[in-house]
Amino acid sequence: MASRVVGLVGFVLIAAAAGANASTYYVGDELGWRVPPLGDIAYKTWGAEKSFSFGDTVVFNWTGTHTVAEVSKTDYDNCTSTSPIGTIQTASPYSVTLSTNSSRYFICTISNHCRLGQKVTLGIGSASSLAVHGLSFALSALAFAFLNHS
Repeated sequence: MASRVVGLVGFVLIAAAAGANASTYYVGDELGWRVPPLGDIAYKTWGAEKSFSFGDTVVFNWTGTHTVAEVSKTDYDNCTSTSPIGTIQTASPYSVTLSTNSSRYFICTISNHCRLGQKVTLGIGSASSLAVHGLSFALSALAFAFLNHS
């Protein structure tokens, strides 16, 4: 019985340590979430420079009149929000926890803001991040098995 409790505590500690690697990102960094002065290159560059992983949090901060809508790739490319995924967010800040290993697409639905470049892709699940999380899970499972049977 005591070895099972020790094993369970060990597993919980390892799982917590694996989850502690999650990061918080602020869309656009200093730019924030607004119509970028040089068009869509600002958020394309910002998103490409980040290495998003499962469990990370992405925060949209803005002042003024803006929104955040998660949309399909097609709606992202066409800057349309007729079929948003979930609710269009109107209050800043808005946080998204990355809980799938696929790319996600966000736009501002105000006027022509999206067409002026206020849209961002969060590319999740690169080979390196999947490998790290897969290894972390495997090590956690091994540690649990070892501690549970010791």
